[in-house]
Amino acid sequence: MTLAPGTKLGPYEIVAPIGAGGMGEVYRAKDTRLGRDVALKILPESFAREADRLRRFEQEARAVAALNHPNILAIHDIGQHNGTPFLVSELLEGESLRSALDRGALPQRKTIEYGVQIAHGLAAAHEKGIVHRDLKPENVFVTKDGRIKILDFGLAKLAQQPGADSNEVTLTSSHTAAGVVMGTASYMAPEQVRGEPADARTDIFAFGAVLYEMLSGVRAFRRETTAETMTAVLKDDPPELSGSLRSVSSTLERIVRRCLEKSPEQRFQSARDLSFALSALSGTETSAAARAAVAAPRRTPLLLWLCVALAWSWLLA
Repeated sequence: MTLAPGTKLGPYEIVAPIGAGGMGEVYRAKDTRLGRDVALKILPESFAREADRLRRFEQEARAVAALNHPNILAIHDIGQHNGTPFLVSELLEGESLRSALDRGALPQRKTIEYGVQIAHGLAAAHEKGIVHRDLKPENVFVTKDGRIKILDFGLAKLAQQPGADSNEVTLTSSHTAAGVVMGTASYMAPEQVRGEPADARTDIFAFGAVLYEMLSGVRAFRRETTAETMTAVLKDDPPELSGSLRSVSSTLERIVRRCLEKSPEQRFQSARDLSFALSALSGTETSAAARAAVAAPRRTPLLLWLCVALAWSWLLA
């Protein structure tokens, strides 16, 4: 479904197309009630044809909307237009992480900064029982002010066709279509390749693959074919980051490696723990400790003088 500028969907007036992909077409629209610009995504017709699927989409949308986290795309509304469901979200200005990576690897400092924000967003969703299942650079957005926004939370699960193999995950880039593995296999966890259930640790593996790519400029498991890529996910470890021309700290490399463990039990068990590990590298904890260390000696002379004063008062009594 292609909408012309000026088309109205309830209170939303289409302004211009933004893009299209496996999860539908996205438009810039005007919310005429509140006078603000929004992003309006028309979802695939398959959602409208299946009542159960549409119901689950609405449940997922409400759950994600309730997250209200700065690192997750904010959902404002859901509705239907001629029987086809649509999703209304905040309008972002900036670029996808994929666009940034197309220009090459990111500096280590910037990688850690983005990584901390992604981990915070994942943690907020996981703590509410929401798993992304298709985290990749196309689904991570970098705003003009450097804020990370994770896109399409909860939609990957819904895009699977009933009875389809569970490794047929949603693809949301403009070069892919729903229900096709091509282009996403590089970020699939081993359990997804094997068709096993996904959980929060599945997202952590995908996050590790994204983190690796931000540091190296290349995909961790990409091969000539999808089948070879999936085999690499199951059996191979990506090349050492420290062996590249770029300087990557050994601590950061260990974090990446732990995210990319083949067994979910060997990975970080929560995105919250992962965010703590990355935050420690960003210097925030170190700075806090340094401030405490600087402040502590200032209290010592005061305590010493109080003790001396008390001693003299006791002697003179």
